[in-house]
Amino acid sequence: MNRDFRPDMEGYAEILKEIETLRKYPFDYTSLKGTVPQILDFLHPKKIRLQVSEIREETKTAKSVRLVSSDLYLPPFQAGQYINLFVDIGGIRTSRPYSIASPPSQNGYYEIAVRRVEDGFVSSYLLESLQVGDRLESTAPTGNFYYHPLFHGKDLVFLAGGSGITPFMSMIREVTDCGLSRNIHLLYGSRRPDDVIFREELEERARRHENFSFTLVISEPPHGYEGFTGFITEKLMEDVLGNVSGKTFYICGPEAMYPFCLAELLKLQIPGRKIRREIFGPPKDVTAQPGWPEVVDADSRFQVTIKGRRKIEARAAEPLMNSLERAGIQIPASCRSGECSLCRTKLLSGKVFQPQGVKLRKSDRAYGYIHPCVAYPLEDLEIMIF
Repeated sequence: MNRDFRPDMEGYAEILKEIETLRKYPFDYTSLKGTVPQILDFLHPKKIRLQVSEIREETKTAKSVRLVSSDLYLPPFQAGQYINLFVDIGGIRTSRPYSIASPPSQNGYYEIAVRRVEDGFVSSYLLESLQVGDRLESTAPTGNFYYHPLFHGKDLVFLAGGSGITPFMSMIREVTDCGLSRNIHLLYGSRRPDDVIFREELEERARRHENFSFTLVISEPPHGYEGFTGFITEKLMEDVLGNVSGKTFYICGPEAMYPFCLAELLKLQIPGRKIRREIFGPPKDVTAQPGWPEVVDADSRFQVTIKGRRKIEARAAEPLMNSLERAGIQIPASCRSGECSLCRTKLLSGKVFQPQGVKLRKSDRAYGYIHPCVAYPLEDLEIMIF
């Protein structure tokens, strides 16, 4: 006869007492035994079926899109997170990450902002062809660009550029709508005054809430413009913010904004632990990145052999993931920025270029794994897709 070893386990007596308490009150979850996978899938589904409920023009180059669930339920999220939106365009199924601009307290819809990108494949489709009633799919909300009360303090500075306002909009709406005890100062850079997404709402919230301040910075001001102009520099931040000690800085915007703002924050002696960054997609021109081999032309074409499948053609200055999607080959994707690791792929032979800052694990580098969303072929390749 086997002896019951459970009483010898540390904490077993306390567990029995907890079970008795749960049975005494209506908290007995015995009936839910074995349903954990279903609950997790309910809260964190792999795919969400969405329908466009409203499209609103914000500026001449940007629109807000509200998405409701076709299944009458949207998973919860934290302000600052994003969804990866899947679209079918001309027979090509692809995706792009879009930060959620609506607050977590609003669970009836997700709102995203779409801004026109030069030669943008997906943004042009969403701005020109998407209509109310259209159905789409997305991943569940994800991402690490959100507020953490234990580490980030209560004095926050948001440095936004262009459509980088979207994750901040969710945070601002959450704090002001729910009366949270955080102080936010938004410095929002835009090329022109008429191209500022959510401008009227931001100005109205700044008027109504003492713990939210809004400073607009225009880099290409029209004649007679009287507000702040230029870029978000060390001097401008000192003039607007005063004492920056203890503040946590968040940065989200176009690619060129990051090295510039990080250098200015360094001048202010802001420690790295007080700076958070969100990155949207691959670099606009990968050939301008440090380390790109001069002998490889941007339009060079290479053969990519997918083991066990077939060969496709890939352009050097285009992410390998894009070439795969164009050939009808789908691989998991979420961030498309080299951070989430969902697209992790084995490189069997050949060389790829991966920009600085790609978050590839040390073991992956050692054993030849790449992230196709930010990997660029430099010669013929052979890869294995799992």
